[in-house]
Amino acid sequence: MQALVPPIRLRAAVVAALLLLSIAATTAAAKPIARARWLGDVTVTEYYPVPEAWFVGKKVGAPGLADKHRIDWLYSASGVSMQGTGIGLDGELVHIDALGSGGWVTDAARPSMPGRDGWAGGPPYWRAGAYWITRRPRRVTFPLEAGGWSNGRGKRYMPLPDVSFAAGASKPLRFYKSIAVDPRLIPLGSKIYIAAYRHTAGKGWFRAEDVGGAIIGRHVDVYRRPPVEPFGFAQLLEDERIYVIPPGRQPGSDAPGGAGGGDGGGAGTGSDPVPFSGGGAGAP
Repeated sequence: MQALVPPIRLRAAVVAALLLLSIAATTAAAKPIARARWLGDVTVTEYYPVPEAWFVGKKVGAPGLADKHRIDWLYSASGVSMQGTGIGLDGELVHIDALGSGGWVTDAARPSMPGRDGWAGGPPYWRAGAYWITRRPRRVTFPLEAGGWSNGRGKRYMPLPDVSFAAGASKPLRFYKSIAVDPRLIPLGSKIYIAAYRHTAGKGWFRAEDVGGAIIGRHVDVYRRPPVEPFGFAQLLEDERIYVIPPGRQPGSDAPGGAGGGDGGGAGTGSDPVPFSGGGAGAP
């Protein structure tokens, strides 16, 4: 059963790498942008509602949900706890509702803490509970849907208090039109232009409608459709220059074409009116 597990660890490592790169680009102290202007040295990442079908863990009950779901989909750094929202096996949405205070642990069950210099303690692998620990060496492990364990038989279960989930979407986000920001720098409701996305549904324009615990400073997170392949390609752009129009402000003379028009989206090819929800990378 070990062969089924590497995609989860790979995804966790990728998430951690993206967050490390983005956090390194933050400023020590930032004030909210008060006028329309270009903002440089920005890291752009992507997030999406993660499908339960990509995961391999045994189905378990979870606070707030009527049905059982795969444990790694709920609690791993690749799943709903990190992405904020997921698509269940039945096609219905589930989102994380209460985050608790436990944070994250590495695959060795050591604390993993996000900060401006990266993840202290190592990359996040799992929420700080809802997993089993192997005896020697000490590792996080969980039961598999097909039988057996992900990383050796668990000897002791670690509970996870105060974390719960809920059915449906937490926010009416739109693919390639909604974006997660750090509201301490970019106010919610701002319109944001990213030239690299000018051929997507929003023609490069987004509205700041979401936040995330690991979206810090000059880092924005584009809400997109899930990749076709499990844990597939998600774009990472560094040192980008974006244009920000705070709520209630007019674009300046140096604004890109179409600034301030419509809802920050447009009706380009690929538009998806179905509301989905996410919490941004590192939502908790």
